[in-house]
Amino acid sequence: MNGDQELINQLFRKEFSKMVAVISKTFGLEHIEIAEDIVSGTFLQAMENWKEKGIPANPTAWLYTVAKNNTLQEFRRNNILMTKIIPELKSTQPLSSEDEEIDFSSGNIIDSQLQMMFAVCDEAIASEAQMALALRVLCGFGIDEIAKAFLTNKETINKRLLRAKERLRVEQIKLAMPSAADIDQRLGNVLHIIYLLFNEGYYSTSHDQILRKEFCQEALRLGLMLSQFQPTNQPGTNALLALICFHASRFDARLHDESGFILYEDQDETLWDRALIRQGVDFLNKAATGDQLTSYHLEAGIAYWHCQKEDTSEKWSNILYHYDLLMKVNNSPGVALNRAYAVYKVRGRSAALIEAEKLQLTSDHFYFTLLGELYTNLDNRQAKTNYLKAISLASTETDRRTLQNKIDALYN
Repeated sequence: MNGDQELINQLFRKEFSKMVAVISKTFGLEHIEIAEDIVSGTFLQAMENWKEKGIPANPTAWLYTVAKNNTLQEFRRNNILMTKIIPELKSTQPLSSEDEEIDFSSGNIIDSQLQMMFAVCDEAIASEAQMALALRVLCGFGIDEIAKAFLTNKETINKRLLRAKERLRVEQIKLAMPSAADIDQRLGNVLHIIYLLFNEGYYSTSHDQILRKEFCQEALRLGLMLSQFQPTNQPGTNALLALICFHASRFDARLHDESGFILYEDQDETLWDRALIRQGVDFLNKAATGDQLTSYHLEAGIAYWHCQKEDTSEKWSNILYHYDLLMKVNNSPGVALNRAYAVYKVRGRSAALIEAEKLQLTSDHFYFTLLGELYTNLDNRQAKTNYLKAISLASTETDRRTLQNKIDALYN
């Protein structure tokens, strides 16, 4: 049964969000919780049925067929409840026409998921709830996984999801593509959620496994869906995809088998995925059309230069140039901290120390990590002091181990 369970887990991750989107599109977004219950029940049936009868020849088709039947049964039960058993609740929105077709064709699945993406990212829903809802209904992540990603508990995540779904109902948000004008207005919010999803995977603060590859893959999948739909295939979309491709190209080179990670300067360049880098370049070229310049363009430009392993003055001058522009678009502490490192590579440690110490990010372990790096070989005692502060603030064992290695290297 272990093999069956693994297959069901894989199918759940792949198919849950598709099935929820299609059922919600068919009967209305106000019934999204019913859609989730139907799909979850379908997978429970699969576990029981396949254990007894074996895995069907086409597991996905089996799931779709059973989900259709379960949906129609729920439709009938719901409408009997509303019209006969408790008629005083007739004002409650019942499921729509029984003649509605439940269409699991690939085209309708893509349309439904695109529409769900814009519904989930509606500005009426709080940003933290948007992220939780996206992970649940767009990516098929379980409540436990979402809770771990946000360093919180299941109860908190369930409350966020309930509030988000309540906003969907109260605001009467429809599962339909917005108008062209609304797409332009709301696409930025959709891209931001995908960006946050990728960052949670690539720079996870919630797991000792620094790289959560599944989150990154889901972010890439959602971005590709947007790029394949003409109204959302815009420069910002392609810039974000370029950024994701460039970073994702270093997946294999970044991880140790023992769940640690390898610093950029120590990575084996031969493990970088050159096909993904080429794909990133293609997306970056597409992003250059028009006059739109987003933070994704600039971050993608920085990531592109990081795909050139050799430390050249041209590389770091270009990176610093992009950071200078990025500071005008997104003047955040994180951007300023990364810019200070680029200053170090272009102008030296002393110049970078002046820039870094202005920031005073005293609750950020990356800040003290950078100071440790900049003081190395200038004042190793100060370097050690800053690395120790970074260790005290680091949230993962992997980060703490890496920092201890840097301290050890000071005296070797």
